[in-house]
Amino acid sequence: MQFKISKELLEHLEELIHQKKDQQIEVLLNDFHHADIAEILQELDFDEATYVFKLLDSEKTAEVLLEIDENLRDKILSKLSPKEIAEELDELETNDAADIIAELSKDRKQKVISELEDVEHAKDIVELLRYEEDTAGGIMHKELVKVNENWNVLTCVKEMRIQAANISRVHSIYVVDDENRLKGRLSLKDLLTTSTKTPISEVYIRKLNFVKVDDEDVEVARIMQKYDLEAIPVVDELGRLVGRITIDDILDVIEQRDTEDIQKFGGTEGLDLSYTKTTLGELVRKRATWLIILFLGEMLTASAMGYYELELSKALVLGLFIPLIISSGGNSGSQAASLIIRSMALKELQLSDWWYVMKKEILSGLLLGGILGIIGFIRIMVWQKTGIYDYGPYWVWIAFSVSLSLVAIVLWGTLTGSLVPFVLRRIGLDPATASAPFVATLVDVTGLIIYFSISALFLSGKLL
Repeated sequence: MQFKISKELLEHLEELIHQKKDQQIEVLLNDFHHADIAEILQELDFDEATYVFKLLDSEKTAEVLLEIDENLRDKILSKLSPKEIAEELDELETNDAADIIAELSKDRKQKVISELEDVEHAKDIVELLRYEEDTAGGIMHKELVKVNENWNVLTCVKEMRIQAANISRVHSIYVVDDENRLKGRLSLKDLLTTSTKTPISEVYIRKLNFVKVDDEDVEVARIMQKYDLEAIPVVDELGRLVGRITIDDILDVIEQRDTEDIQKFGGTEGLDLSYTKTTLGELVRKRATWLIILFLGEMLTASAMGYYELELSKALVLGLFIPLIISSGGNSGSQAASLIIRSMALKELQLSDWWYVMKKEILSGLLLGGILGIIGFIRIMVWQKTGIYDYGPYWVWIAFSVSLSLVAIVLWGTLTGSLVPFVLRRIGLDPATASAPFVATLVDVTGLIIYFSISALFLSGKLL
């Protein structure tokens, strides 16, 4: 059953806090999952949340630290001494501990590391801090189970029991040589069904997927998704086993990647931090750049309309359909851009597929434009015949102008939206920057030119 915070629970907890009934608070929260406790803390004010946090045992609060939002975590950490923070981190796996330490100031970072009780744990955390956060090294765990290819099954079982004691979940058993170079993996089934005297070299699986410490985290995510892996080993430049990445780490990477793409596609630069942690000045800066670019682009739309001012003055009826025309082109372009950018992100499309996409989108654009063109023609005809609006004696030619303009502009919008991401990828830019507002603005300007050109062709000597 999904946990939901009730008003009664919060009121009861706040009452216990004000009365400083510490034991009752501990009993109340004892059976709650750490993720639920994090949710409760975020509903309390900062002083109350800090008070409750300090009452919980370090094993639970360490997990709570990972679940609460960055703002609250920073505030709570600021109220803890380096020794208290170190006690929390001693309960966490290395990559989680490294993520929290990375958020501290340089001075507090050094003090916290010096307070860690487990020297090996501290060394592993320091090593992880050397890697860029968006690489395999930056998201990997140091905790893993490994065996030597020269051991027999009995020795492996004994050694695995020792190693597994410090790991919350064993996904794989990795096999290394005397130089700690990754050689393969060991199946748990083979380990259990093989004689204890059998050398590991006779039973381990030599073929396995792995990544290097400097591989991008999004590439790691792609490999794990493609091969449906729960964990993947990480090696250094010499092929030595240095860590592992688990599926829960990759879910965070996927969420972050998709969030950044959505932000870019919405017409803003990707935020470096979460929305709640981004300052007002930074938020404005990230959004202003694209808004200025789009505003300047839309100014070209005004210029295009000014160029056709004479035609508009002669046939004001053409102006009625401008919103209809440009919105149809922008919408079709945004649709195409969305489909292509997502397909590129999923590696379904490569640069070499541009011709295939172009041919497919030409047909799509013609069909979609034809559908809208027919609807547009019928709409003008119905309005004219029923007397809702009088388009004049040349209403048929106006209807043809609007219909064919819709076909041409939807076709143009579809082609633009689908091919701009290829152009951006070709010149080394992120295709996600081909945002919906960008494509819509581009199609708006050119759409007006197409509309008035077609109208001039059909109505020249009549209205114009």
